[in-house]
Amino acid sequence: MHMILLPSNKVIIFDRTDFGPSNISLANGACRFDQNELALKKDCWAHSVEYDIIANKVRPLTLLTDTWCSSGGLNANGDLIQTGGYNDGSLVVRRFINGCSNRKAPCDWQEAPNQLAVSRWYASNQILPDNRFIIVGGRRQFNYEFFPKHGGLNQPLVHPLDFLAHTSDKVENNLYPFLHLSTDGNLFIFANAKSVLLDYHRNVIVRTYPDMPGGEAHNYPSSGSSVMLPIFATNDFQFVDVLICGGASPMANIQANNDNFIEASRRCGRLRITEEHPTWIMQTMPMPRVMGDMILLPTSDVLIINGAQRGSAGWGAARDPAFSPVLYDPYHNHFDVLEASKTARLYHSSAILLPSGKVLVAGGNTHINYDFSDPLFPTETSMEAFSPPYLNHSFSCFRPKITLLMTGDGSVRYGARFTLQFDVDTFVDSIALQVNMMSTPFATHSFSMNQRMIRLKYSHFKRLSYTKYQLLVEAPPTPIIAPPGYYLLYVVHSTIPSSGSWIRMHQGVQTPYI
Repeated sequence: MHMILLPSNKVIIFDRTDFGPSNISLANGACRFDQNELALKKDCWAHSVEYDIIANKVRPLTLLTDTWCSSGGLNANGDLIQTGGYNDGSLVVRRFINGCSNRKAPCDWQEAPNQLAVSRWYASNQILPDNRFIIVGGRRQFNYEFFPKHGGLNQPLVHPLDFLAHTSDKVENNLYPFLHLSTDGNLFIFANAKSVLLDYHRNVIVRTYPDMPGGEAHNYPSSGSSVMLPIFATNDFQFVDVLICGGASPMANIQANNDNFIEASRRCGRLRITEEHPTWIMQTMPMPRVMGDMILLPTSDVLIINGAQRGSAGWGAARDPAFSPVLYDPYHNHFDVLEASKTARLYHSSAILLPSGKVLVAGGNTHINYDFSDPLFPTETSMEAFSPPYLNHSFSCFRPKITLLMTGDGSVRYGARFTLQFDVDTFVDSIALQVNMMSTPFATHSFSMNQRMIRLKYSHFKRLSYTKYQLLVEAPPTPIIAPPGYYLLYVVHSTIPSSGSWIRMHQGVQTPYI
Protein backbone atom coordinates (compact mmCIF):
# COMPACT_ATOMS: atom_id res chain seq x y z
CA MET A 1 0.00 0.00 0.00
CA HIS A 2 2.86 2.42 0.80
CA MET A 3 6.53 2.37 -0.23
CA ILE A 4 9.55 4.70 -0.09
CA LEU A 5 13.32 4.41 -0.62
CA LEU A 6 15.56 5.77 2.14
CA PRO A 7 19.08 7.14 1.47
CA SER A 8 20.40 4.11 3.39
CA ASN A 9 19.25 2.04 0.37
CA LYS A 10 16.50 0.48 2.44
CA VAL A 11 12.91 0.47 1.21
CA ILE A 12 10.22 0.90 3.85
CA ILE A 13 7.04 -0.93 2.86
CA PHE A 14 3.85 -0.99 4.89
CA ASP A 15 0.18 -1.80 4.75
CA ARG A 16 -2.66 -1.16 7.17
CA THR A 17 -2.66 -2.85 10.57
CA ASP A 18 -6.20 -4.23 10.62
CA PHE A 19 -6.11 -6.61 7.64
CA GLY A 20 -5.61 -9.65 9.83
CA PRO A 21 -2.67 -12.11 9.77
CA SER A 22 -0.01 -11.38 7.16
CA ASN A 23 2.60 -13.82 5.86
CA ILE A 24 5.46 -12.46 8.03
CA SER A 25 5.74 -12.76 11.80
CA LEU A 26 7.08 -10.03 14.03
CA ALA A 27 10.70 -10.47 15.07
CA ASN A 28 11.64 -12.72 18.01
CA GLY A 29 8.11 -14.02 18.52
CA ALA A 30 6.85 -10.59 19.55
CA CYS A 31 3.14 -9.70 19.59
CA ARG A 32 1.28 -6.43 19.83
CA PHE A 33 -2.00 -5.88 21.63
CA ASP A 34 -4.38 -3.62 19.74
CA GLN A 35 -7.27 -1.55 21.05
CA ASN A 36 -8.44 -0.91 17.48
CA GLU A 37 -11.84 -2.63 17.29
CA LEU A 38 -11.21 -3.64 13.65
CA ALA A 39 -7.83 -5.23 14.30
CA LEU A 40 -6.69 -8.46 15.85
CA LYS A 41 -6.61 -8.09 19.62
CA LYS A 42 -3.37 -10.04 19.79
CA ASP A 43 -1.38 -9.46 16.62
CA CYS A 44 1.89 -11.32 16.11
CA TRP A 45 2.13 -10.41 12.42
CA ALA A 46 4.18 -7.75 10.66
CA HIS A 47 2.32 -5.13 8.64
CA SER A 48 5.51 -3.32 7.68
CA VAL A 49 8.93 -4.45 6.49
CA GLU A 50 12.30 -2.96 5.66
CA TYR A 51 13.68 -4.28 2.36
CA ASP A 52 17.46 -4.03 1.89
CA ILE A 53 17.95 -3.62 -1.87
CA ILE A 54 21.68 -4.44 -1.62
CA ALA A 55 21.39 -7.61 0.46
CA ASN A 56 17.96 -8.54 -0.95
CA LYS A 57 16.65 -9.22 2.55
CA VAL A 58 13.43 -8.33 4.34
CA ARG A 59 13.21 -7.39 8.04
CA PRO A 60 9.85 -7.20 9.85
CA LEU A 61 8.91 -3.90 11.50
CA THR A 62 6.33 -3.09 14.17
CA LEU A 63 3.49 -0.64 13.62
CA LEU A 64 1.26 0.11 16.61
CA THR A 65 -1.33 2.38 14.96
CA ASP A 66 -3.31 2.04 11.74
CA THR A 67 -1.58 3.47 8.66
CA TRP A 68 -4.43 2.65 6.28
CA CYS A 69 -4.37 5.14 3.37
CA SER A 70 -1.88 7.51 4.96
CA SER A 71 0.80 9.82 3.55
CA GLY A 72 4.43 10.82 4.05
CA GLY A 73 7.80 11.92 2.75
CA LEU A 74 11.48 12.31 3.60
CA ASN A 75 12.65 15.29 5.62
CA ALA A 76 16.01 17.03 5.25
CA ASN A 77 17.73 14.33 7.33
CA GLY A 78 16.41 11.58 5.07
CA ASP A 79 14.03 10.34 7.77
CA LEU A 80 10.57 9.16 6.79
CA ILE A 81 7.94 11.43 8.32
CA GLN A 82 4.65 9.59 7.98
CA THR A 83 1.27 11.06 8.81
CA GLY A 84 -2.27 10.01 9.54
CA GLY A 85 -4.22 6.90 8.66
CA TYR A 86 -7.40 5.42 10.02
CA ASN A 87 -9.03 4.90 13.39
CA ASP A 88 -6.33 5.05 16.10
CA GLY A 89 -3.78 6.22 13.51
CA SER A 90 -5.58 9.22 12.05
CA LEU A 91 -3.86 11.83 14.27
CA VAL A 92 -0.50 10.08 14.52
CA VAL A 93 2.85 11.23 13.13
CA ARG A 94 5.38 8.42 12.72
CA ARG A 95 9.10 8.53 12.03
CA PHE A 96 11.51 5.99 10.65
CA ILE A 97 15.12 7.13 11.06
CA ASN A 98 17.36 6.98 8.00
CA GLY A 99 20.63 5.23 8.84
CA CYS A 100 19.25 4.45 12.28
CA SER A 101 22.09 2.13 13.36
CA ASN A 102 24.73 4.78 12.58
CA ARG A 103 22.74 7.42 14.45
CA LYS A 104 22.20 5.18 17.49
CA ALA A 105 18.43 5.43 17.02
CA PRO A 106 15.81 2.68 17.15
CA CYS A 107 15.64 0.82 13.84
CA ASP A 108 11.88 0.57 13.93
CA TRP A 109 8.85 2.82 13.76
CA GLN A 110 8.52 5.63 16.31
CA GLU A 111 4.94 6.82 16.75
CA ALA A 112 3.69 10.05 18.31
CA PRO A 113 -0.07 10.35 18.97
CA ASN A 114 -2.14 13.53 18.60
CA GLN A 115 0.43 15.37 16.52
CA LEU A 116 -2.05 16.28 13.79
CA ALA A 117 -4.75 18.87 14.32
CA VAL A 118 -7.44 16.84 12.52
CA SER A 119 -7.78 13.30 11.19
CA ARG A 120 -5.87 12.72 7.95
CA TRP A 121 -7.12 9.77 5.92
CA TYR A 122 -6.38 9.87 2.16
CA ALA A 123 -4.41 13.12 2.53
CA SER A 124 -1.31 14.18 0.55
CA ASN A 125 2.00 15.63 1.76
CA GLN A 126 4.59 17.95 0.23
CA ILE A 127 7.99 18.80 1.71
CA LEU A 128 8.52 22.59 1.76
CA PRO A 129 11.71 24.68 1.42
CA ASP A 130 11.87 25.22 5.19
CA ASN A 131 11.77 21.46 5.92
CA ARG A 132 8.15 21.49 7.04
CA PHE A 133 5.47 19.34 5.48
CA ILE A 134 2.18 20.69 4.26
CA ILE A 135 -0.57 18.07 4.66
CA VAL A 136 -3.57 18.66 2.42
CA GLY A 137 -7.06 17.21 2.55
CA GLY A 138 -8.25 13.77 3.47
CA ARG A 139 -11.77 12.38 3.84
CA ARG A 140 -14.15 15.18 4.77
CA GLN A 141 -11.19 17.46 5.50
CA PHE A 142 -11.42 20.56 3.31
CA ASN A 143 -8.32 22.13 4.81
CA TYR A 144 -4.57 21.77 5.30
CA GLU A 145 -2.02 21.96 8.09
CA PHE A 146 1.72 21.90 8.61
CA PHE A 147 4.07 19.59 10.45
CA PRO A 148 5.82 20.70 12.59
CA LYS A 149 2.99 23.04 13.49
CA HIS A 150 3.12 26.81 13.24
CA GLY A 151 3.75 28.56 16.54
CA GLY A 152 4.98 25.54 18.47
CA LEU A 153 3.96 21.95 18.97
CA ASN A 154 1.08 22.80 21.31
CA GLN A 155 -0.73 25.14 18.92
CA PRO A 156 -2.37 23.09 16.17
CA LEU A 157 -3.61 25.21 13.29
CA VAL A 158 -5.85 24.18 10.42
CA HIS A 159 -6.24 26.36 7.34
CA PRO A 160 -9.51 26.09 5.41
CA LEU A 161 -9.32 25.25 1.70
CA ASP A 162 -12.72 25.70 0.08
CA PHE A 163 -11.28 24.38 -3.18
CA LEU A 164 -11.44 20.86 -1.72
CA ALA A 165 -15.11 21.26 -0.82
CA HIS A 166 -15.84 22.48 -4.34
CA THR A 167 -14.08 19.47 -5.90
CA SER A 168 -15.86 16.87 -3.79
CA ASP A 169 -18.75 14.95 -5.33
CA LYS A 170 -20.98 11.97 -4.55
CA VAL A 171 -17.99 9.61 -4.79
CA GLU A 172 -15.41 11.93 -3.13
CA ASN A 173 -13.19 12.05 -6.24
CA ASN A 174 -10.88 14.60 -4.59
CA LEU A 175 -9.00 12.32 -2.20
CA TYR A 176 -5.21 12.08 -2.32
CA PRO A 177 -5.02 15.44 -4.16
CA PHE A 178 -1.98 15.89 -6.42
CA LEU A 179 0.53 18.35 -4.94
CA HIS A 180 3.53 19.89 -6.72
CA LEU A 181 5.80 22.64 -5.38
CA SER A 182 6.19 25.17 -8.20
CA THR A 183 9.41 27.07 -8.84
CA ASP A 184 7.81 30.32 -7.66
CA GLY A 185 7.42 28.79 -4.20
CA ASN A 186 3.66 28.28 -4.43
CA LEU A 187 1.86 24.94 -4.25
CA PHE A 188 -0.02 23.50 -7.23
CA ILE A 189 -3.04 21.45 -6.09
CA PHE A 190 -5.13 19.27 -8.41
CA ALA A 191 -8.31 17.49 -7.31
CA ASN A 192 -10.96 15.72 -9.40
CA ALA A 193 -10.53 17.79 -12.60
CA LYS A 194 -9.74 21.20 -11.14
CA SER A 195 -6.52 22.87 -10.03
CA VAL A 196 -5.28 25.96 -8.21
CA LEU A 197 -2.03 27.56 -7.08
CA LEU A 198 -1.85 28.14 -3.34
CA ASP A 199 0.34 30.72 -1.61
CA TYR A 200 0.55 28.78 1.64
CA HIS A 201 2.49 31.59 3.36
CA ARG A 202 -0.54 33.91 3.08
CA ASN A 203 -3.15 31.12 2.87
CA VAL A 204 -4.44 32.56 -0.40
CA ILE A 205 -5.22 30.95 -3.76
CA VAL A 206 -3.33 33.09 -6.27
CA ARG A 207 -4.37 31.30 -9.48
CA THR A 208 -7.23 29.14 -10.67
CA TYR A 209 -6.51 27.01 -13.73
CA PRO A 210 -8.88 25.75 -16.44
CA ASP A 211 -10.56 22.41 -15.74
CA MET A 212 -8.88 19.41 -17.31
CA PRO A 213 -11.04 18.55 -20.36
CA GLY A 214 -12.88 15.28 -20.84
CA GLY A 215 -15.44 15.15 -18.05
CA GLU A 216 -13.46 12.52 -16.12
CA ALA A 217 -12.16 12.40 -12.55
CA HIS A 218 -8.49 11.82 -11.84
CA ASN A 219 -8.09 11.48 -8.06
CA TYR A 220 -9.01 8.66 -5.71
CA PRO A 221 -11.15 6.61 -6.19
CA SER A 222 -11.11 7.45 -9.93
CA SER A 223 -7.37 7.24 -9.55
CA GLY A 224 -5.18 8.69 -12.24
CA SER A 225 -1.64 9.79 -11.52
CA SER A 226 0.45 12.94 -11.80
CA VAL A 227 4.05 14.10 -12.11
CA MET A 228 5.69 17.47 -12.35
CA LEU A 229 7.93 17.12 -15.40
CA PRO A 230 11.66 17.88 -15.03
CA ILE A 231 12.65 21.49 -14.39
CA PHE A 232 15.72 22.93 -16.10
CA ALA A 233 18.56 25.15 -14.89
CA THR A 234 19.18 26.22 -18.49
CA ASN A 235 15.92 28.23 -18.51
CA ASP A 236 16.33 29.36 -14.88
CA PHE A 237 13.52 26.98 -13.85
CA GLN A 238 10.92 29.30 -15.39
CA PHE A 239 8.81 26.60 -17.02
CA VAL A 240 6.87 24.10 -14.92
CA ASP A 241 4.73 21.46 -16.63
CA VAL A 242 2.38 19.14 -14.78
CA LEU A 243 1.30 15.87 -16.43
CA ILE A 244 -1.82 13.95 -15.37
CA CYS A 245 -2.69 10.61 -16.97
CA GLY A 246 -5.52 8.17 -16.51
CA GLY A 247 -8.49 8.19 -14.22
CA ALA A 248 -12.11 7.19 -14.67
CA SER A 249 -15.67 8.35 -15.07
CA PRO A 250 -16.75 10.24 -11.92
CA MET A 251 -19.31 7.48 -11.23
CA ALA A 252 -17.00 4.57 -12.03
CA ASN A 253 -16.71 3.47 -8.41
CA ILE A 254 -20.47 3.35 -7.87
CA GLN A 255 -20.93 1.54 -11.17
CA ALA A 256 -18.23 -1.01 -10.24
CA ASN A 257 -20.00 -1.73 -6.97
CA ASN A 258 -22.98 -2.70 -9.15
CA ASP A 259 -20.77 -5.01 -11.28
CA ASN A 260 -20.57 -2.53 -14.18
CA PHE A 261 -16.88 -1.93 -14.85
CA ILE A 262 -16.59 1.15 -17.08
CA GLU A 263 -13.56 1.61 -19.34
CA ALA A 264 -10.94 3.79 -17.65
CA SER A 265 -9.59 7.03 -19.05
CA ARG A 266 -7.22 7.03 -22.02
CA ARG A 267 -6.39 10.70 -21.56
CA CYS A 268 -3.22 12.49 -20.52
CA GLY A 269 -3.32 16.22 -19.89
CA ARG A 270 -0.31 18.52 -19.73
CA LEU A 271 -0.47 22.02 -18.26
CA ARG A 272 2.30 24.62 -18.08
CA ILE A 273 1.35 26.12 -14.74
CA THR A 274 3.81 29.03 -15.03
CA GLU A 275 2.30 30.44 -18.24
CA GLU A 276 0.24 33.60 -18.09
CA HIS A 277 -2.66 31.97 -19.94
CA PRO A 278 -2.19 28.20 -19.58
CA THR A 279 -4.25 25.67 -21.52
CA TRP A 280 -4.36 21.90 -21.28
CA ILE A 281 -2.63 19.93 -24.03
CA MET A 282 -4.43 16.62 -24.30
CA GLN A 283 -3.02 13.33 -25.57
CA THR A 284 -4.29 9.76 -25.82
CA MET A 285 -2.53 6.81 -24.18
CA PRO A 286 -2.23 3.49 -26.04
CA MET A 287 -4.64 1.91 -23.55
CA PRO A 288 -7.08 2.99 -20.82
CA ARG A 289 -5.68 3.00 -17.29
CA VAL A 290 -6.89 3.63 -13.76
CA MET A 291 -4.62 3.19 -10.68
CA GLY A 292 -1.47 3.55 -12.78
CA ASP A 293 1.76 4.70 -11.13
CA MET A 294 3.72 7.44 -12.93
CA ILE A 295 7.47 7.26 -12.31
CA LEU A 296 9.98 9.86 -13.50
CA LEU A 297 13.00 8.04 -14.93
CA PRO A 298 16.58 9.43 -14.95
CA THR A 299 16.25 10.01 -18.71
CA SER A 300 13.31 12.45 -18.15
CA ASP A 301 10.86 9.92 -19.59
CA VAL A 302 7.76 8.98 -17.63
CA LEU A 303 6.96 5.32 -16.92
CA ILE A 304 3.26 4.50 -16.47
CA ILE A 305 2.91 1.12 -14.81
CA ASN A 306 0.36 -0.96 -12.82
CA GLY A 307 -3.39 -0.48 -12.70
CA ALA A 308 -6.47 -1.66 -14.58
CA GLN A 309 -8.28 -0.89 -17.81
CA ARG A 310 -11.80 -0.92 -16.37
CA GLY A 311 -13.38 0.16 -13.10
CA SER A 312 -11.88 2.25 -10.32
CA ALA A 313 -9.86 2.01 -7.14
CA GLY A 314 -11.53 0.27 -4.22
CA TRP A 315 -12.39 -3.21 -3.01
CA GLY A 316 -13.01 -5.45 -6.02
CA ALA A 317 -13.77 -2.41 -8.17
CA ALA A 318 -11.48 -3.09 -11.16
CA ARG A 319 -11.14 -5.55 -14.01
CA ASP A 320 -8.75 -6.15 -16.93
CA PRO A 321 -5.30 -5.52 -15.40
CA ALA A 322 -3.08 -3.16 -17.36
CA PHE A 323 -0.20 -5.62 -17.63
CA SER A 324 1.83 -3.56 -20.13
CA PRO A 325 3.78 -0.52 -18.90
CA VAL A 326 3.89 2.54 -21.13
CA LEU A 327 6.86 4.86 -21.63
CA TYR A 328 6.06 8.50 -22.37
CA ASP A 329 8.64 10.82 -23.93
CA PRO A 330 7.53 14.32 -22.85
CA TYR A 331 9.73 16.11 -25.39
CA HIS A 332 8.54 14.20 -28.46
CA ASN A 333 5.03 13.54 -27.09
CA HIS A 334 5.36 9.86 -27.87
CA PHE A 335 4.15 6.69 -26.11
CA ASP A 336 5.80 3.26 -26.33
CA VAL A 337 4.18 0.10 -25.02
CA LEU A 338 6.74 -2.04 -23.14
CA GLU A 339 7.02 -5.71 -22.20
CA ALA A 340 4.06 -6.91 -20.16
CA SER A 341 4.20 -8.27 -16.63
CA LYS A 342 2.47 -11.54 -15.79
CA THR A 343 1.30 -10.22 -12.41
CA ALA A 344 -1.82 -8.12 -11.90
CA ARG A 345 -0.98 -4.99 -9.92
CA LEU A 346 -4.28 -3.40 -9.02
CA TYR A 347 -5.52 -1.65 -5.89
CA HIS A 348 -2.88 -1.04 -3.21
CA SER A 349 0.10 -1.83 -5.43
CA SER A 350 2.95 0.66 -5.74
CA ALA A 351 6.16 1.37 -7.63
CA ILE A 352 9.35 3.37 -6.99
CA LEU A 353 12.62 4.11 -8.80
CA LEU A 354 15.77 2.44 -7.44
CA PRO A 355 19.33 3.84 -7.67
CA SER A 356 20.16 1.24 -10.34
CA GLY A 357 17.55 2.74 -12.66
CA LYS A 358 15.25 -0.25 -12.21
CA VAL A 359 11.72 0.23 -10.89
CA LEU A 360 10.60 -1.79 -7.87
CA VAL A 361 6.98 -2.90 -8.20
CA ALA A 362 5.20 -4.48 -5.25
CA GLY A 363 1.93 -5.63 -3.79
CA GLY A 364 -1.69 -5.42 -4.75
CA ASN A 365 -4.81 -6.28 -2.78
CA THR A 366 -8.39 -5.71 -3.91
CA HIS A 367 -9.85 -7.32 -0.77
CA ILE A 368 -10.94 -5.89 2.58
CA ASN A 369 -8.72 -8.49 4.27
CA TYR A 370 -5.86 -10.66 3.01
CA ASP A 371 -7.21 -13.27 0.60
CA PHE A 372 -4.49 -15.47 -0.89
CA SER A 373 -6.90 -17.93 -2.55
CA ASP A 374 -9.24 -15.65 -4.51
CA PRO A 375 -9.48 -17.14 -8.05
CA LEU A 376 -9.66 -13.74 -9.75
CA PHE A 377 -7.15 -11.44 -7.99
CA PRO A 378 -5.59 -13.02 -4.87
CA THR A 379 -3.72 -10.76 -2.46
CA GLU A 380 -0.33 -10.18 -4.06
CA THR A 381 2.75 -10.13 -1.80
CA SER A 382 5.44 -10.45 -4.46
CA MET A 383 7.92 -7.81 -5.53
CA GLU A 384 9.52 -7.55 -8.96
CA ALA A 385 12.04 -5.26 -10.61
CA PHE A 386 11.12 -3.72 -13.95
CA SER A 387 14.05 -2.80 -16.20
CA PRO A 388 13.34 0.14 -18.53
CA PRO A 389 14.75 -0.10 -22.08
CA TYR A 390 17.91 1.84 -21.16
CA LEU A 391 19.09 -1.17 -19.12
CA ASN A 392 19.26 -3.38 -22.20
CA HIS A 393 22.70 -5.06 -22.28
CA SER A 394 23.30 -3.82 -25.82
CA PHE A 395 23.60 -0.28 -24.40
CA SER A 396 26.19 -1.14 -21.75
CA CYS A 397 29.07 0.57 -23.57
CA PHE A 398 27.16 3.86 -23.39
CA ARG A 399 26.37 3.58 -19.68
CA PRO A 400 28.31 6.01 -17.48
CA LYS A 401 29.61 5.07 -14.06
CA ILE A 402 30.06 7.86 -11.52
CA THR A 403 33.50 7.40 -9.94
CA LEU A 404 33.99 10.64 -7.99
CA LEU A 405 31.75 13.27 -6.44
CA MET A 406 33.90 15.97 -4.85
CA THR A 407 31.32 17.11 -2.33
CA GLY A 408 33.15 16.16 0.85
CA ASP A 409 30.66 14.10 2.84
CA GLY A 410 28.08 14.01 0.05
CA SER A 411 26.51 17.30 1.12
CA VAL A 412 26.07 20.12 -1.39
CA ARG A 413 25.24 23.73 -0.61
CA TYR A 414 22.74 25.63 -2.69
CA GLY A 415 24.38 27.40 -5.63
CA ALA A 416 27.71 25.64 -5.06
CA ARG A 417 29.76 23.93 -7.76
CA PHE A 418 31.20 20.47 -7.38
CA THR A 419 33.37 18.19 -9.48
CA LEU A 420 31.93 15.01 -10.90
CA GLN A 421 33.96 12.29 -12.65
CA PHE A 422 32.58 9.34 -14.56
CA ASP A 423 33.78 6.48 -16.73
CA VAL A 424 32.20 5.30 -19.96
CA ASP A 425 33.47 2.78 -22.51
CA THR A 426 32.93 4.95 -25.57
CA PHE A 427 33.61 8.45 -26.80
CA VAL A 428 31.44 11.08 -25.09
CA ASP A 429 30.06 14.13 -26.83
CA SER A 430 29.18 16.77 -24.22
CA ILE A 431 26.04 17.64 -26.20
CA ALA A 432 24.70 14.15 -25.40
CA LEU A 433 25.23 14.54 -21.63
CA GLN A 434 22.77 15.37 -18.87
CA VAL A 435 23.23 15.64 -15.11
CA ASN A 436 19.92 15.04 -13.34
CA MET A 437 19.05 14.91 -9.66
CA MET A 438 15.93 13.15 -8.44
CA SER A 439 14.07 13.08 -5.16
CA THR A 440 12.86 9.80 -3.65
CA PRO A 441 9.06 10.01 -3.40
CA PHE A 442 6.50 8.39 -1.14
CA ALA A 443 4.36 6.09 -3.30
CA THR A 444 0.80 5.18 -2.45
CA HIS A 445 -2.54 4.98 -4.28
CA SER A 446 -1.06 5.81 -7.70
CA PHE A 447 0.59 9.06 -6.57
CA SER A 448 4.27 9.54 -5.76
CA MET A 449 4.35 12.44 -3.30
CA ASN A 450 7.36 14.79 -3.50
CA GLN A 451 8.54 13.34 -6.82
CA ARG A 452 10.89 15.87 -8.44
CA MET A 453 13.61 15.92 -11.10
CA ILE A 454 16.05 18.78 -11.73
CA ARG A 455 18.25 19.11 -14.82
CA LEU A 456 21.49 20.74 -13.66
CA LYS A 457 23.97 22.98 -15.47
CA TYR A 458 27.53 21.79 -15.94
CA SER A 459 30.72 23.26 -17.40
CA HIS A 460 34.47 22.56 -17.76
CA PHE A 461 33.89 19.28 -19.56
CA LYS A 462 37.21 17.38 -19.78
CA ARG A 463 38.38 14.03 -21.05
CA LEU A 464 40.90 12.80 -18.48
CA SER A 465 41.75 9.48 -20.10
CA TYR A 466 40.41 7.05 -22.69
CA THR A 467 37.37 6.25 -20.54
CA LYS A 468 37.34 8.93 -17.79
CA TYR A 469 35.59 12.31 -18.00
CA GLN A 470 35.10 15.23 -15.65
CA LEU A 471 32.46 17.93 -15.21
CA LEU A 472 31.91 20.92 -12.94
CA VAL A 473 28.27 20.76 -11.85
CA GLU A 474 26.23 23.65 -10.49
CA ALA A 475 23.83 22.80 -7.66
CA PRO A 476 20.27 24.19 -7.54
CA PRO A 477 20.23 27.81 -6.35
CA THR A 478 17.57 27.67 -3.60
CA PRO A 479 15.45 25.28 -1.51
CA ILE A 480 12.42 26.37 -3.54
CA ILE A 481 13.95 24.63 -6.55
CA ALA A 482 15.16 21.62 -4.54
CA PRO A 483 13.78 21.33 -0.99
CA PRO A 484 16.47 20.28 1.51
CA GLY A 485 17.28 16.62 1.74
CA TYR A 486 18.65 13.68 -0.20
CA TYR A 487 18.59 13.22 -3.96
CA LEU A 488 19.89 10.66 -6.42
CA LEU A 489 22.32 12.16 -8.93
CA TYR A 490 22.50 10.59 -12.39
CA VAL A 491 24.76 11.18 -15.37
CA VAL A 492 22.88 10.45 -18.60
CA HIS A 493 24.87 9.79 -21.78
CA SER A 494 23.05 9.37 -25.09
CA THR A 495 19.81 8.62 -23.16
CA ILE A 496 21.55 5.92 -21.04
CA PRO A 497 21.79 6.76 -17.31
CA SER A 498 24.40 5.82 -14.76
CA SER A 499 23.37 4.36 -11.44
CA GLY A 500 22.36 7.07 -9.01
CA SER A 501 24.70 8.48 -6.36
CA TRP A 502 23.30 10.04 -3.20
CA ILE A 503 23.82 13.74 -2.52
CA ARG A 504 22.32 15.90 0.20
CA MET A 505 21.17 19.47 -0.39
CA HIS A 506 21.63 21.84 2.54
CA GLN A 507 22.15 25.53 3.28
CA GLY A 508 25.39 25.27 5.18
CA VAL A 509 23.73 25.35 8.60
CA GLN A 510 22.34 22.57 10.76
CA THR A 511 18.92 21.57 9.47
CA PRO A 512 16.25 21.63 12.20
CA TYR A 513 15.48 18.08 13.22
CA ILE A 514 11.85 17.03 12.96
